[in-house]
Amino acid sequence: MIITGATGMVGEGVMHECLLDPDIAEVLVINRRPNGVQHPKLKEIIHADFHNFTDLPIDFTAYQACFFCLGVSSMGISPEEYYLLTYELTLHVARILATQNPEIIFCYVSGAGTDTSEKGLFYWARVKSKTENDLMKLSFKKAYMFRPGFLSPTLGLKNTKFYYKYFNWLEPALNIFFSNQMSTLRELGRAMINTVKKGYPKQILEIKDIKILAKA
Repeated sequence: MIITGATGMVGEGVMHECLLDPDIAEVLVINRRPNGVQHPKLKEIIHADFHNFTDLPIDFTAYQACFFCLGVSSMGISPEEYYLLTYELTLHVARILATQNPEIIFCYVSGAGTDTSEKGLFYWARVKSKTENDLMKLSFKKAYMFRPGFLSPTLGLKNTKFYYKYFNWLEPALNIFFSNQMSTLRELGRAMINTVKKGYPKQILEIKDIKILAKA
């Protein structure tokens, strides 16, 4: 498996599930900075410029899947920068992977509230929508778009956002009233792994699909 964004909360959680899975022989993480994790199955490449993936010394044909967990919040940055970091960066990496290994399965972490119209109320949703649509046009073996909502973090991981600790005591109640808007980071990781092992009939996975596939 190839994972991007493993120094963030989502990527770290997905990497954690991949390292625990006995069927996965190697996990390659491509990061801008070291993630500090040591594991016999883990291989790490530090690459600062994700807008230039052309010269990476990686044989992409050796990998079955890419879990693209790299992303930024639209808060605090200009629309132009958000488009560059969300659409342009993602498609640059994806096109290289699809060209070099059309048999790869590409899983993209998008977000709840995205639709396929590219005409959503919020700018971030329109950019995510365009990103999803154009990823699904590439020549991957399969491409899956994951739209998680609120993600409950995996305990013990170091990149959990600080503000999640304020939600921990509320989680049992939130699960009762807002279960359709919530999933766990473990469920996301397991669902992504199971797209490779078992596939899924939908290319776009909403929260309910993530929960179903995580248990498959």
